[in-house]
Amino acid sequence: MKGHALARAAKPKSKSSAAETTKRAKAASPPPSNRKRPPAPKRHKASREELLALYKQMLLIRRFEERAGQLYGLGLIGGFCHLYIGQEAVAVGLQSAMTVGKDSVITGYRDHGHMLAYGIDPKLIMAELTGRAAGISKGKGGSMHMFSVEHGFYGGHGIVGAQVSLGTGLGFKHQYLGDGGVCLTYFGDGAANQGQVYESFNMARLWKLPVIYAIENNQYAMGTSVARSSSEPDFYKRGESFRIPGVQVDGMDVLAVRGAAEMALEWTRSGNGPIILELKTYRYRGHSMSDPAKYRTREEVQSYRERNDPIDHAARELAKFGVGEDELKAIDKQIKDIVVEAAKYAEEAPEPDQSKLTTDVLVGSY
Repeated sequence: MKGHALARAAKPKSKSSAAETTKRAKAASPPPSNRKRPPAPKRHKASREELLALYKQMLLIRRFEERAGQLYGLGLIGGFCHLYIGQEAVAVGLQSAMTVGKDSVITGYRDHGHMLAYGIDPKLIMAELTGRAAGISKGKGGSMHMFSVEHGFYGGHGIVGAQVSLGTGLGFKHQYLGDGGVCLTYFGDGAANQGQVYESFNMARLWKLPVIYAIENNQYAMGTSVARSSSEPDFYKRGESFRIPGVQVDGMDVLAVRGAAEMALEWTRSGNGPIILELKTYRYRGHSMSDPAKYRTREEVQSYRERNDPIDHAARELAKFGVGEDELKAIDKQIKDIVVEAAKYAEEAPEPDQSKLTTDVLVGSY
């Protein structure tokens, strides 16, 4: 009897019942996702005045960061300090296409350049670096944790990759409010290997959130090269399994970055959901001020400076518009004066009063 029961249980279904099962499964399955791809980005065609503005922004970041490094060496900046020298074209190229007050920006702890690129007063940023009450975060955030609700700049985050989930949430906010805004979410090649990044990708694509994921690939995750730390070194492909398109961009060319930003904004604002931009860039200094960067040669760094520097690249483009060496030197002097004034302000501003130690912890009373 038992054998007969097993035989009956193992008896295959008829062709008609198998077909019915397949039919029901197909009916329950969602339709295939749209595989539409964004167009290839075009290098931005800037006017003389527009290119000059981009050049000045990049030079401001460069001179600001150089001064910040000096203040750190003098002990006026405490804690960690991550400089953006070499990567200026990324923040300037992307954020020059954004709308302050409409779009939002979030990044990791290498954040000074992003704040400057969003038009925030250098004095307030430098004062924050030195821990002064006049700083953009009242001296409580320091180098790594700057914030400005007014500008839609949501940090400066010290936990590697955490800003990706938060940026996805900001994208949801824009969608929920229907304000037409897009969240530009920066992270680096090191953070690209974090698990929460892919949870965020999945959610963003399911809900078609207006998020641009900008991967600043500066070739080194702290002290480990991409070749040694990433099985897939082409980070723009990282969203493919979630059906998020990606584009690789020359992050040392501000006009190429600006063109990619325009394409990505058009893509997300049109309701297509998230997109990934991998910006191939390079940092000249160590991961932080405490990093001697012995994991790479001086020759490698010097080669990038001589062949790919974003500011020199823009200067060559300006030469085509008839901008000469004397005009560039005059601009450099103007920028240096701004930075010197910001540093003076930051050094002389008072520190926060001890009574403010426990304030600004919560938004409201609970």
